Order: sequence, then structure tokens, then C-alpha cells
Amino acid sequence: MDQPIFVVEDDENIREVLKCTITSFSYQVQAFECAEEMLIKIEEVIPKLILLDIMLPGIDGMETLKRLKSNKNYVDIPVIILTAKGNETDKVKGLDLGADDYIAKPFGILEIGARIRAVLRRSEGRGQKLEESIEVYDLQIDLNKHAVYKNGNQIELTLKEYDLLKILVNNRQRVVPREELLNIVWGIDFIGETRTLDVHIKSLRSKLGLTAESTQYIKTVRGVGYTFSIE
Repeated sequence: MDQPIFVVEDDENIREVLKCTITSFSYQVQAFECAEEMLIKIEEVIPKLILLDIMLPGIDGMETLKRLKSNKNYVDIPVIILTAKGNETDKVKGLDLGADDYIAKPFGILEIGARIRAVLRRSEGRGQKLEESIEVYDLQIDLNKHAVYKNGNQIELTLKEYDLLKILVNNRQRVVPREELLNIVWGIDFIGETRTLDVHIKSLRSKLGLTAESTQYIKTVRGVGYTFSIE
């Protein structure tokens, strides 16, 4: 039996629509009314993806997302959050906590299928243990631990900051366009404040011990994007 997709939604009508819709796309589905039920089941069955409502009774969606992304057994499970239409705060917060994408209610049936397929494509190979690290100048990125070190000292980064740094280091021979970074880190259909990327880059630079004027490690190419530099 294929790994199921977990749906966590307290509204019975929406839950049934999601269950029927996802089943129609030939995926196995297990649906839950609350996060507590899902967190018990996940100890027995690891899903291929979780569709998680933000507004839940008991443990809400944000807290559930935090628990999943802080557990080494579940951190690589892709998560799509369900948010209220127009609630930009929930979308950004969920993405920053490690969600792979979001779907705003009300949603279309075809949109559900498209977003699930897109997230599953992006998550292929996630969780494979790589016995290697990336070392550039005085930085080391441990690909197994998702950890970054500078001169041997660990730097505490968020998931998004880590992803941004790894992408820039892996593509240090070129300038990575802003749209490409947004697409990879926040999802192909990420729609948010255009400042979101800039805010994360600014935070990443600060944690690397750089000033706003510094071009070391992360250099801004105005009108295009960012590139990794050791100058």
C-alpha cells in the first residue's frame, strides 16, 4: 500500500470534500478531525504529505507544524497548510515554520491536485541521508544535520534561512534570480510581500556576522537576485 496523504481538518464538510478530491487523484487518504488524532497515527504510519488546517480545536495548526518540523522523524514530511482567504500573516508564518505551500479557502478541486503534485515533486529525495557536507571558506554546511558552522561555531538558522544559504552556496558560480529563490524555498505559487525574501536575506547576513554594506558570502545583484561570494 502506498503511503497515505493525511488530511487534518475539523470542518466535516471540507474534510470530506478534501478526502474525496484527493482520492480521485489516485492517492490514499486518511482524514482526521483534530491534530491530536493525527499525531497519534503518525507514530504508526508516515504519510507522504500532510494537508493541515491552521484553525483547529485543541492543538492548532501552527503548533502542530512546529512539532512536526522539530522532530527528526517527521521533519522531511511535506506539509501544505490550509489558510483563510486573504490571511497573509498565517501564510507567511506557516511558510517560515517549514510548510511547503499553502492553499487558501475556498479552494478549487484542480488547485488541490496541482499543489499536491508540485509539492511532492519538490520533495522527491528529501530525507535521504547524505554523508557529506559543503565547505566554503570558513563556512561548513552539514547536510545530514541541516546545520551551519562558521569557524567551527554553529549558527542558529531558521529552515528558510538554511535553505537560502544552501542554494546560494550550491550555485555560487552564478547569480540566482529572486524568482528562483522564491519558487524553490517558498513554493512555485508563493504570493506574498516581495520583501519576504529581502527580510530573510537580511536576517541571514546578520547571523553570519555581516554588516548591511558587506558583500561577503551574500552579494546583492540589483534588479536580478543574489549570489554567493567570499570577497
